[in-house]
Amino acid sequence: MTALLEVEALSVHFPHVSGVWPRRRRQTLRAVERVSLTMQEGETLALVGESGSGKSTFGSVVAGLRRPTAGSVRFRGRPLGGAAERAIQIVFQDPFSALDPRMPVSDLIAEPLVIRRAGTRTERRARAAALVEQVGLPADALNRYPHEFSGGQRQRIAIARALAPDPALIVADEPLSALDVSVQSQILNLLKSIQERRALGYLFISHDLGVVHHLADRVAVLYLGRLVEIAPASDLFARPSHPYTQALLEAVPRIGGGRRRGRVLKSEMPSPLDPPPGCVFHPRCPKAQAICRSEPPALAPAPGRPFQLAACHFKD
Repeated sequence: MTALLEVEALSVHFPHVSGVWPRRRRQTLRAVERVSLTMQEGETLALVGESGSGKSTFGSVVAGLRRPTAGSVRFRGRPLGGAAERAIQIVFQDPFSALDPRMPVSDLIAEPLVIRRAGTRTERRARAAALVEQVGLPADALNRYPHEFSGGQRQRIAIARALAPDPALIVADEPLSALDVSVQSQILNLLKSIQERRALGYLFISHDLGVVHHLADRVAVLYLGRLVEIAPASDLFARPSHPYTQALLEAVPRIGGGRRRGRVLKSEMPSPLDPPPGCVFHPRCPKAQAICRSEPPALAPAPGRPFQLAACHFKD
């Protein structure tokens, strides 16, 4: 069966110039480095990692907003572009900046259909009205403007707009982090109910592991632009294999017990302008040995867990 999304050896590099003339230094910022993964129809794949790990850059390439430096992205067996890109939509972190304040909600939701010249104005208006109802907004929202809504309501509008062209995959880039905690659960439940009705796939980008545990089927962990672990969510949360994943989970506060005792990330992530040799995590890793400083580990199954892949010389 053809996968919904296939990403092969994807790299995204940016030229960077530091210093002042005449001592300018040209470098390459390696935001994403040779990441490969697949997604199936109707699956939720969560992409997690610290800020600066390359999650949003990866998502923007999948959504067709940025071209990769190297590698390929295939949607249902075809390269991105044309019909493939039209079947992928994105929901951004900040709904207020993502919505044009000069447009009423009806026009905001119908905008993707206008761009694609799909349907008549009456049909697009009817489509917007149906989507407003689906995302839990009142019918009179169609004639109002973004500034008249709360943050959670604006994110519902953004979700409705993403649904307008009937996509098969939505890239959700930190869609809950700009919202109040009380509203986050409402939007999360909305995303799950929409997925059940439409068999949508989600590439869910987040730093909130609690949300990821609730929503994701599988989890991919990025560190300094590299994929260091990918596994079914139940396996990863029950028994993380990579030391970085273990540290992320142990850093999550728990009511009544604080954090777990164990690995704590004490230093900052290295600069993607000058990544460490060998395993890029070795400067912060409690398990690091000589081989880690010289030889990059391959992404391979953890012992006894064929579906849990980790890039570590000393997997748990």
